Amino acid sequence: MSVAASVRPFFGQGSATAVDEQVRQESLAVSAGLKRQEAGLLDELIVRYQHRLLRYLLYLTGNREMAEDLFQEVWMRVLVRGAQFNGQARFDTWLFTIARNLVIDQQRKRTMSSLDELFEGKSDDDRPMSFEVADGDPTPFDSFSNLEDRERIAAALLELDTLHREVLVLRFHEELSLEEIAKVTRAPLSTVKSRLYRGMAVIKPKLERSQSRPPEAV
Repeated sequence: MSVAASVRPFFGQGSATAVDEQVRQESLAVSAGLKRQEAGLLDELIVRYQHRLLRYLLYLTGNREMAEDLFQEVWMRVLVRGAQFNGQARFDTWLFTIARNLVIDQQRKRTMSSLDELFEGKSDDDRPMSFEVADGDPTPFDSFSNLEDRERIAAALLELDTLHREVLVLRFHEELSLEEIAKVTRAPLSTVKSRLYRGMAVIKPKLERSQSRPPEAV
């Protein structure tokens, strides 16, 4: 099964954005529960975040088997290090940070080299952009709604380099704010914006071409 096909079931409408105060209270409640090792809390968190986490890992690794192995490892880290979550950030931000660090560790073991250049290195694409995109402006994803379209998005995203793909996934699929993405990726906000806008610029023509392509004959 292709990675694009693997990702397809996890596409769907993102959860509605909660009121900031409600999110803060939920984060603090999760923090307190993890510190107390509250019975059943980990199971609840897995049920709530499993699809989003696996989707993120699939896009980050491009490999289904590796993503599933890392998925298990992420939850083991949450179980062992849950007391480290202080509730000052959203739980999903902390969860994706753990996942990202594990991907880097895994690649170091496999290649015996650092992925810092891939994830954190500087490049021309990291230079601050001189323009802003208004929150209300349509994105390249707005005209795609059904399953076939979402599979096209998955395929197009997998053609992007890891830096741009990661930011697009976190912004439009996981609905993290730019500030939260900066925390996950440990990159300056200006770098996150640059990667987001450049990624959008690259993926837009890919999606337009796939949208205009006639369906294959059955």
